[in-house]
Amino acid sequence: MAIHPSAVVEDGAVLGAGAEIGPFCHIGPRVALGDGVRLHSHVSITGVTRLGAGCRVYPGAVLGGDGQIRNNDFADGRLQIGANCVLREMVSMNAGSRKGGGVTTVGARGYFMANSHVGHDCHVGDDVTFANSVALGGHSEIGDGAIFGGLAAVQQFCRVGKGAMVGGLTGVNRDVIPYAMAFGDHVELAGLNLIGLKRRGLSKDTINAMRATFRSVFYGSGGSIADRARAARAQFAGVAEVAEITDFILADSRQELCLARRRGASE
Repeated sequence: MAIHPSAVVEDGAVLGAGAEIGPFCHIGPRVALGDGVRLHSHVSITGVTRLGAGCRVYPGAVLGGDGQIRNNDFADGRLQIGANCVLREMVSMNAGSRKGGGVTTVGARGYFMANSHVGHDCHVGDDVTFANSVALGGHSEIGDGAIFGGLAAVQQFCRVGKGAMVGGLTGVNRDVIPYAMAFGDHVELAGLNLIGLKRRGLSKDTINAMRATFRSVFYGSGGSIADRARAARAQFAGVAEVAEITDFILADSRQELCLARRRGASE
């Protein structure tokens, strides 16, 4: 363990084996750092915050601060960050709020570029990538492997499904289905994230079933989107990724579903 003389580590903080605390860092009394965590410099970690083993945190990051809510009086909000995440310069992640369940969770192996923000009560999956200045409003839910281009912003209570790709400068104010590509000032689906699906090693048959599901749900006729989602789920009952997409569509949500562009786009 290496703690720079200028760092402040308050009594009660728990530091794992091999943790490194760089110059001018501040670690609060209810913080726990996993083995091998490295804080480069000028990092502030407060509240009830748990940082998984092997995480690397760069200068200016602020973790575990109170949720950004007017008149917030909840002192026991928690932030839990999984192992081997990289948090670049000026990243901020807020603790949970009283109304939101009290905990913000971030999965393992995430890569968060400079100035990205995770708001209170968000739940972020494993292996996500946030480019510079991506912002999540409170209570957002982000699936495993989601990718966000620079300056994308997610409105509170929105969901972005597993494996989705959200383009830079996109404002997400509706739920984005798993494995989709979503772009625009007012977000629209531009098809499936085919490059991402191929990188996942999915078979041609699986990808074709997912594309057929996308076309039938968003461009089909007869019944509602929910009806068409149920029909696709039954038609491709053996394809787990189709079930993920259709279950996402059929789940209860506080936000509307992000729809596809008009014909002539990529699908």
